Amino acid sequence: MVINMSKKIGKHIAIYGKGGIGKSTTTSNISAALAEAGYRVIQIGCDPKSDSTNTLRGNNYLPTVLDSLREGKKIHLEDISVVGFKGVLCIESGGPVPGVGCAGRGINAAVNLLQELNLFEEFKPDYVLYDVLGDVVCGGFAVPIRDGITDRAYVVSSSDFMAIYAANNLFKAINKYAPSGGAKLGGVIGNGLSAGYSKSIINDFTEKTGTKTVGYIPRSLVVSQSELFGKTVIEAHPRDPHAGIYRNLSTYIAESEDLVIPNPLGVTELKDWAREWGDKIYDLETGVISGSEAI
Repeated sequence: MVINMSKKIGKHIAIYGKGGIGKSTTTSNISAALAEAGYRVIQIGCDPKSDSTNTLRGNNYLPTVLDSLREGKKIHLEDISVVGFKGVLCIESGGPVPGVGCAGRGINAAVNLLQELNLFEEFKPDYVLYDVLGDVVCGGFAVPIRDGITDRAYVVSSSDFMAIYAANNLFKAINKYAPSGGAKLGGVIGNGLSAGYSKSIINDFTEKTGTKTVGYIPRSLVVSQSELFGKTVIEAHPRDPHAGIYRNLSTYIAESEDLVIPNPLGVTELKDWAREWGDKIYDLETGVISGSEAI
């Protein structure tokens, strides 16, 4: 499939992250904050689970692009989209029948169909957010940063090694494709942080890879409670400090043009770096977590 994004309208932003890291929660709250600020926003879920936009639309059912295409009928925009909180247009690309095909092909199909429907010309979005699975298991998930669909990418990561490992892999993809017209990196969003050393680990990782951390989101029950209500924190708890964190993050994303090509760590280099941090925060003999005071 050929994707032509030569006439992009608005900023197109990919937000990646390891599965379960909170990228959909983060993306939806950013979308909600941007819409609350008066911007026209589209959020396109690019995860086969098709749950990216749940909290923007009250967990109501939304047919995916791939499911609709499999039905073989003529598709209209209203068949595959719904207007959510503060006017955010919600779309889910969907995935293949379980056990069949590439999970990433829904991204290609969704973007091609949306172009055919003249979505971007008619909706005239200020921001289009693509919520993309960051465990890059096939080329389809690299499409938004590889083929010029997005202008920039952000990576959601905790301080856990596997989340950082996934972030480093994303850095490799951006480093490969950015010189030929692919998206550059806007930064790392630290999410679900709890331990005192969490910020230090993420900051050290971004410093070593020539990137930066653009926001810190502590772990909080208010996020879980909001999702149980089928809402974002922005909608369910607009005065909570966490809502302010998401608003500040959305403002940064809206205004910043500070984009870089990251320098990912090699596999051995990354493991050595992780081991050094393990020595700093954990005493193997006593089992005592050292915490930030010992760093």
